[in-house]
Amino acid sequence: MCFHTSTTHKTKKLEAHFKVELNNENIRTVFDKPNYHLNGFAHPNMLVIPQEKNQVLAPGVWGIVPTNKSSQEIKDYYKEAVKYGGGLNAKSEKLFDHYLYRESALTRRCVIPVTGFYEPHEHNKKKYPFYIQGKDRQPLGLAGIYSVIDTYITFSILTKAASPLFEKIHNLKKRQPVILDELQIGDWLDGSINQNDVKDIIFSNYSESKLEAYTISKDLFSPKVDSNIESITTKVEYAELNKTMLD
Repeated sequence: MCFHTSTTHKTKKLEAHFKVELNNENIRTVFDKPNYHLNGFAHPNMLVIPQEKNQVLAPGVWGIVPTNKSSQEIKDYYKEAVKYGGGLNAKSEKLFDHYLYRESALTRRCVIPVTGFYEPHEHNKKKYPFYIQGKDRQPLGLAGIYSVIDTYITFSILTKAASPLFEKIHNLKKRQPVILDELQIGDWLDGSINQNDVKDIIFSNYSESKLEAYTISKDLFSPKVDSNIESITTKVEYAELNKTMLD
């Protein structure tokens, strides 16, 4: 599952890369501040490209909320939904069946720009965090769905069964976020595609050769440490891990 991300690119970079514009100039300084570790369970604000206005970057709250809730009920919903993962991830396999997901599957898909994301690897009952980013250090576009609650966008990152690379990394749950190739982003935001088209995009394979993955400090998972610092993405090697696990 994908519960931890980093967003360190400036908004101008995201605008140029995804060919969009920030929807409100007043929030540029807020989103230009680098976030090296965003913990989904804190339900942070992140930028998304929503299908309904696919030429803009707009702020969204990480954790999808049912449309029958009001903005005053969002916080209470998150407290209740924590046992279900807080709406942070949505299983692609249930996209057209789950009562909450199917409302968004065809009309409210989104792209979530990130610099990278984190996944846990388990070895001898201990967790080792991995950081995954593009080898070219360009932004990654994760596939998501969203709801609109009054004036708020709330969103979830889609996940699917792990590719061979992510099976080695996320070796217990064996899941990964849906990463969109640059050529797929326009299609993902296209309101005219059908259910089969959506599934084809989700279950296509993002080239593993474009990604870099390595272990980092266990501080990532420590509630006692501020891990939203640049050094959290620094590579840390662990002798007890098989050095060839990603070969």
